[in-house]
Amino acid sequence: MRNFTLLLALLLAFPVFSQDLDLLEDDEPEEETPQYTFATFKTNRVINGHSVEMVAKREFDFKISHRFGFLNTGPYQFFGLDQATLRIGGDFGITDNINVGFGRSNVDKTYDGFVKWRFIRQQTGLKNIPVTVTAISHMGITTLKWPIPNRENYFTSRLHYTHQLLIARKFSESLSVQLSPTLVHKNLIDSSQYKNDIYALGIGLRQKITVRTSINLEYFYVFPGQVPDSRSDALSIGFDIETGGHIFQLFFTNASAPFEKGFITDTNGRWLNGDVRFGFNIARIFNF
Repeated sequence: MRNFTLLLALLLAFPVFSQDLDLLEDDEPEEETPQYTFATFKTNRVINGHSVEMVAKREFDFKISHRFGFLNTGPYQFFGLDQATLRIGGDFGITDNINVGFGRSNVDKTYDGFVKWRFIRQQTGLKNIPVTVTAISHMGITTLKWPIPNRENYFTSRLHYTHQLLIARKFSESLSVQLSPTLVHKNLIDSSQYKNDIYALGIGLRQKITVRTSINLEYFYVFPGQVPDSRSDALSIGFDIETGGHIFQLFFTNASAPFEKGFITDTNGRWLNGDVRFGFNIARIFNF
């Protein structure tokens, strides 16, 4: 009987001990973790230019970028569909924050490559960082035949470079804005009206419509006195559609070249004159 009474007392006291232990555990502070912002843009391109988005580690993002001719060429050119410029290439994730990419365009038969590094990421929690910042360095090589092959031509004359700092903030689930300070350097310039170093500022905007669709706006302003007055700033309006492993970007733009030097410094089309091209980007992710 004495043993039974002792056992009953222990069983009745156990919940009290458990509550004391739980109260002690609750007093310990929880470790705070960073809450990163995702999907500032739907893909790693706003339209023509890069966004702050990255390809994940060991993933390959295969891209086809296509632009038709000007709509104002009329029915004879089928409103631009008989003409086209394109780039085929891809981006590879070395890490989640370091990407490399390469591609080939039929504009001036250009091969291009880049390195992209995201070193600041918008987050809350452990730290409060209001923006994502990504740096990108791009190099292109033109492989057209020399116009005057008998004179002394230099390989370095074929090279051009673009350096950008991409600064973006996702203000809400629907709205994201990006600024892109840009430097384009051309080793060889074809007119005294050009500068070897050309400074520009890109502005990108994404407005989400549904879970899988958004409207994008992109504009590159080239500061005055660096290029001929005949050229125009690149302005593009696009529509993003996500379909599983594919992302389709449909857009209208006055730019023809699908690489940085081309659409930032060499755009000649003017929207007010009807010099507008329909184009699309297709992206497909492969895991390795």
